[in-house]
Amino acid sequence: MTRSTVAIVGAGRVGTALGVLLARAGYPVVAASGREATRERLSRHLPDVPLRAPGEAASAADVVVLGVPDDEIAGAAEELAAAGAFREGQLVAHLSGSASLEVLAAAREAGTRAISLHPLQTFPDVEAALERLPGSAIAVTALDDEGYRLAEELATAVGASPFRIADEDKPLYHAAAVFSSNYLAVVEAIAERLFARAGLDDPLPRFAPLAEATLANVLRMGPVAALTGPAVRGDAGTIRRNLEALEAAAPEFVAAYVALAGAAVELAADAGRLENGDRGRVEEALLPWR
Repeated sequence: MTRSTVAIVGAGRVGTALGVLLARAGYPVVAASGREATRERLSRHLPDVPLRAPGEAASAADVVVLGVPDDEIAGAAEELAAAGAFREGQLVAHLSGSASLEVLAAAREAGTRAISLHPLQTFPDVEAALERLPGSAIAVTALDDEGYRLAEELATAVGASPFRIADEDKPLYHAAAVFSSNYLAVVEAIAERLFARAGLDDPLPRFAPLAEATLANVLRMGPVAALTGPAVRGDAGTIRRNLEALEAAAPEFVAAYVALAGAAVELAADAGRLENGDRGRVEEALLPWR
């Protein structure tokens, strides 16, 4: 079966990995574009793919993957459209988890079909993306059933499991992904700093077993069932002592503690794990710090 040709405009970590995996699946990658670092990525991972100007790359392929940063997608699509790089029947995909398909309006006006592909995974480099993309979930968004079918076909070709997200739900979906990944790292970074200020040298190896066990419990039991700590126990005295210590030693993290304790109270109460009296005591302890 003849596969559609592919061009990667903005061949960063994810774009390059997608190109490699699509090529392995039989999709000819005919061109790529990007900044200076792209040249090195291509030489290592796609040595037979020529580096071209964005317009030349896009016009050479049936499927155009826009791997540029989220805030640059609309501008890139407009520039490519103005350069005549799009044509009727092309498939144009962006890789943003939060951006609407509206950012591809200029491409759609040129007769292309717009989709988005967002891997629900984290990729520090191309090698990690090549390893993790197969087996990952990928959010696919399109404007019609045929677009969804084509998006799912591409996701499946790289070994991922596609699931559909409506265009209007993408910002909320992406906020969930930020909590799941980015803010998880933020919370552990705060913990590392606080342990250090409490006198622990090299704290990460010391609290790693706690963090690993907690995440394992979350994935095995579900987040709310795995939730422990003073807010869930209704332990207002501990919360006051925590906040007093933070105010003295790390006042920049008081607001984060209060916000997360409040969220813990809401989750525990909704799950029936916190009696009204305990909830009231915790909320009373948090009130002066809000």
